[in-house]
Amino acid sequence: MPQVVRSRIGAPHGPSPATPLPHRFRSLADREAVEVLHRAARVLVASLPALTDRLVEALYAQEPGYRAAIDSGRAEVWQEVHHSLRHNVGSLIQPREFRESAHRTSRWIGEIRAEQGVPLDAVLHAFRMGGAMVWQDLVDETARRDPDDVRLLVHVAADVWNFVDEHCGIVADAYRQAERRLSWRRENRQRLMVAALLDGTARIADLAEAAAMLGLPEQGRYAVLAVAAAPRGPGPAARPPLTLPVTPDTPALWHPGPGAEFAILPLAGPPGELGALAAALDVPAGVRAGIGSAVEGLAALGDARRLAETALRACPASGGTVLLDEHLPDALVVSSPALAGALAGRVLGPLDRLDPADRDVIVETLTAWLDADGSAQRAGARLYCHRNTVLNRLRRFEQLTGRCLTRPRDAVEVSLALAARRLLGT
Repeated sequence: MPQVVRSRIGAPHGPSPATPLPHRFRSLADREAVEVLHRAARVLVASLPALTDRLVEALYAQEPGYRAAIDSGRAEVWQEVHHSLRHNVGSLIQPREFRESAHRTSRWIGEIRAEQGVPLDAVLHAFRMGGAMVWQDLVDETARRDPDDVRLLVHVAADVWNFVDEHCGIVADAYRQAERRLSWRRENRQRLMVAALLDGTARIADLAEAAAMLGLPEQGRYAVLAVAAAPRGPGPAARPPLTLPVTPDTPALWHPGPGAEFAILPLAGPPGELGALAAALDVPAGVRAGIGSAVEGLAALGDARRLAETALRACPASGGTVLLDEHLPDALVVSSPALAGALAGRVLGPLDRLDPADRDVIVETLTAWLDADGSAQRAGARLYCHRNTVLNRLRRFEQLTGRCLTRPRDAVEVSLALAARRLLGT
């Protein structure tokens, strides 16, 4: 920090001016002004407690941002103001001796006020109020001692206010640095808490704190959404951001995972709310989204995440949205890939002995018939062929596999086997 009152009696650079009298007169005035300043500042040092009292009262009356801090700890605020005034008024008398301690005090105040949540504008206003009060006391003390000396203070006024501005800058810089640290800590704490909730490792004792931190009801209804890009070869899957159709009162909390991005969805609507959300979800091409079943309470978010991952695995490789409650058979398949693969091999294995094109026609027809709820007419319309062609292909499937599509057990096994082949590539 430059000296609060800089000496101006040093020799100027370059040749001397043609008329040295103005320069000599200015230097003498500055020296006298410094002496006047020092005399008045020494009186202020002796009366710092009274000055501190007045400044604290002025802060309470004029700066709303300080009222809560003063109400909760007037003694602490008084000590802080007294400490700052002692170092800053001391800097007017001995700039070199008080420079570092004054800087440390201002930085400390900026950090403390940031941690307490006092607005930065209020802190800067407090510093300027203190500067104005000190300057007025300097003028008043000089006028009391010798009114003619007041005019000399004009020569040091700029230095005093530059000192105030310099410390406002120090306070603001310390405040912003502390604010960034606090913000990082809050965000990191929130991130860790969300991760623990989604992993199912959060302690029951921490749920109330988590609810307050995240702004969520501890016993509310929730679902989890899992989002990932369609697989495109080796390497981790991309996790594209997704805008959710939720209200500002129930925002989604996003959290990145190793293979997907998860969103905690607070639910407050009717039972069909998840279906409406899935229908309104605008999923970009090549993105897969899975929505798990609803659960009760923050403690069950680990289960909700696993359900969402199951729904995500049930998504087609090309992308789309799967609501778990509407795709439970597919969820069964992807939940046990080994058993699903064994079922597909047992039911559809005989078709693998056919020519691939012939096999694909039978599988396509079988899938269309099941999607049409067993209607050969509608399946034929979908495949652009006659219903008799559909029936002939279905009979051929029954002959090759020994299955009877009119038998419920066989129909269920065929449906699950087709899902396993579609989702797992078995």
